[in-house]
Order: sequence, then C-alpha cells, then structure tokens
Amino acid sequence: MRMLPADLWNTVMSDFATLTQQAATLKSAGRLDEAIDLYRRALAVAPPTGVAEHNLAAALGDAGDHTAAEQYCRDAFARGLDAPETWLVRARSLVELRRFEAAEKAFRRALRRRPEMLDAHYEFAQLVWMRTGSRNAALRAVQEDIQRLPQSPGLHLVRARILQYTGDLDGACEALERLAAQWPGELQLLLPAAHVATLAGRSDTALAHARRAVSLAPDNGDALAALAYALLASGHAGEAAQVAERLHQLKPRDQQAIALCATAWRLLGDVRHQELNDYEGVVRGYPIQPPADWPDLDSYVSELGQALLKVHPYRSHPFGQSVRHGSQVANIARQPHPAIRAFPQAVEPVIARHLAFLGAGDDPLRSRNTGSWRIQGMWSVRLGTGGFHASHVHPEGWLSSACHIVLPGNCSGEDKAHAGWLQFGEPGMPTLPSLPAEHFVQPRPGHLVLFPSYLWHGTVPFQDTSPRVTIAFDIIPANEAAGGS
Repeated sequence: MRMLPADLWNTVMSDFATLTQQAATLKSAGRLDEAIDLYRRALAVAPPTGVAEHNLAAALGDAGDHTAAEQYCRDAFARGLDAPETWLVRARSLVELRRFEAAEKAFRRALRRRPEMLDAHYEFAQLVWMRTGSRNAALRAVQEDIQRLPQSPGLHLVRARILQYTGDLDGACEALERLAAQWPGELQLLLPAAHVATLAGRSDTALAHARRAVSLAPDNGDALAALAYALLASGHAGEAAQVAERLHQLKPRDQQAIALCATAWRLLGDVRHQELNDYEGVVRGYPIQPPADWPDLDSYVSELGQALLKVHPYRSHPFGQSVRHGSQVANIARQPHPAIRAFPQAVEPVIARHLAFLGAGDDPLRSRNTGSWRIQGMWSVRLGTGGFHASHVHPEGWLSSACHIVLPGNCSGEDKAHAGWLQFGEPGMPTLPSLPAEHFVQPRPGHLVLFPSYLWHGTVPFQDTSPRVTIAFDIIPANEAAGGS
C-alpha cells in the first residue's frame, strides 16, 4: 500500500480516519453493531499497521464475540503492532474463552510493555485470585511493579483494592491512609480511603476523608455518597439524610442514593423509610415458565442447574462483588447450552406479571413503570459451604432479581435461622446504631424473586456441602439509557 501515489494514499488515510472516528462515536453511544460494521469497513481501507485490527478486536470483545476478537488481535500482532492495549484486549477475550494460562501470559505481556497499566494489573490480579483464592499470588505482579515504580499512586491503589477485595480490610485501610496523606488533593484516592475506613469501622477517619472529598468536589455523586456512608457510621443520621437527599436530587435514578435516604430515614424514625421499603408491596417471588422445549418446570430447572454447575470454573469470587465463599460468572446469557440460552424466555412472562402487579405511582419505583423493560446484565453465582452475599444495592438498576436454580438441603423448610435465604433491609455498610434485616424470603428452585434495586439485599450464610446456584439480572425501563441519572 505504501507504493500508492501520494494523492490516493491521502484519500485512503482520510477514509480510514473518518470511518474510525465515526465507529468510535457509535461505540461510545453503545451502538456496538453499527460500530463494528464501520470498523470492518475501516479495516478494508486501512494501512497495514495493525491499528484497524485492534479497533475491530476491541469492539468485538465488547460485543461478546471473543473468538473473533482474539483472532483480530493476533492479526494485529502479525502486522507488527505490539501495543499493551492490544495485549489487554486479547487477555480479556482469552479469559472469556476460558483459556486461562494464555490469558495470564497476555496480561503479563501488556504489563511488560506498560507497568502502570492499571486496568491490566487489576484484571490480572482478579483472574489469579478467582483461580487460586491466594491473596499472595494475586498481589505478586503489582508488588513487583511497585518495587520498580514506588512513586506510582495508581499501582498502590490497585494493591489496596486487591487487599480489600481479598478480605484484608486493615491492610487496605493502612495502604489507603498512606496514599491519602501523600496525595491529599486526589479525589480518586480520598474516595476509596473513606469507603474502606467506613467498612473497617474507622468512622472518624472515614468522615475526615469524605468531608475533604466533598470540599474538593461538592457536586460529585461518589463524594456525597462517601460522606453519607461515613455520617451513618458515625451516628449522624440527620446530616446523613441531608446529604443523601441532595445526592438523590442530583441523581434521581441512582439506586444507591435512594438506599441512603431510606437508611437515614429509618434511623430517624421517618415514615418515608416504610413507604420506600414496603417489602410486602415491592418484593415478590414467582415460578418461572418452562420454555417450549421442556415439558415442565422441574425438568427445565434440573437441566439448567446441571448446565450452570459446569460453567463455573473459579474457586473464588470476583473483585468488587457481593459474593463470599463462592464464584460468579458474568454474561451468563452468552453461554451456548440450550437451557441457559432459553432462560430469558422463561422469565419474560414473570417480569410482565410483576410490572402489572406494581402498577403506576409517584414513588421512585412505580414512577418509572411504563410496562416496557429490558434486561441489563445477567450473571450466575455458585455459593459453597459458608457462602453468602454481603448486603448491597445495584446503583444502576431499577428492578433486581434472584432466580434460585440449585439449592442445598438446609435452605428448604422453616429454618428459624433462615440459612441460605434472601434477606432485605440490613445496610451493606456500618451504621450507628446497627440495623438488622427486616424481611426474609425463602428460596425455591425455579422461582424468581423480583425487588427494587435500591433495597439492601443479601443472603444468610449456610453450611452445607451442596452448592447454591442462582441466576440474577437487573431490569431497566426499555426507553431509558443504561446508567442514566
């Protein structure tokens, strides 16, 4: 191509640049199919640098076509491209393809080319942790690069996150304290320092970091949330309510903001808490409908359970999620087994029935109920003995769910301890005074429980050698953009 006349070469480059920019714009808007089409057209007129192959690979990976994405990464390498970004795209696709050893090598190659590539460090550590359950193994790569680059705040932050998500809250807190002291004006360090200090019960420290963060960014939603959490943990429910209400005004669809308001109101004895957390009126379980290829619900649930057990390859939970003593598989709907593929068909009539049950209203849940909806994200969780979900909310959801597929024996029957049951109302962060769960739902095989995404929810730990396997997903109104405020 380099032998083309200058005017034709300039035309080719102009076409490539235009198509690439248009594709990037569509990708940013979430219009992946259209973006991929333009990236393919750009590839047809691209110079032989590997950049076009990388762009197409990244978009295909985002769309879930990891086989094609991984191939285009190799095509980019064949053309001489050796960018860390391309190695990261390949590593992500290899993870999804369950080629874990190759994925780890790709992460290492990305980091060899750019040691401060924080996404690669984080995802590499997460993969190692999920495969091994070893904190030391997960920390190894980032600690080696910290030795080479001791003044990198980003690497120290990744290390602190690994400590936090592998259960060493005190170690994470101390690491974040040092970072916040060394870079006191960095919001992205103050926020995790406040969050982890709150979790660790260091409420005075958390409050100081959170107030500093809000002073730096008064209208930042994450800073306001951090302050509300720290105030709740410090016993300042009145001020927490004011901060949470301000956050809700700024981000009215943010489910975390609603949860913070409800928590503060509960501590204050404000009736608005009971109006929001009307468990009998907003939490309901339904048997799903067996898809057309199965004669009854029992046969479908049995085959679905067997299929799900085979797609959980990890020993431990992913970072930043609620799972404890178990594993989680994202993008479960992309799995090829027919029973898994049919699951959306099984829940569609149940979701429609629940929306009709909720009806219309002025509250944060019913005011968005248009009767039309779409699923946003779908994942499966496998809990082992001692497993549970820590209490949490889904900030970008509207309705959330738990469909129980495989249950251990001690989750059935009238267990006064509610082992393995869903629980609602216990906040996922400390409060003063502490607040217990207010509502419990017994899991049943083949039953889908639907509830507002702003409700604090988790599961009670259980002791049984048999696993507990679920599928969960969020729902948002069909006419709303994902993550919109």
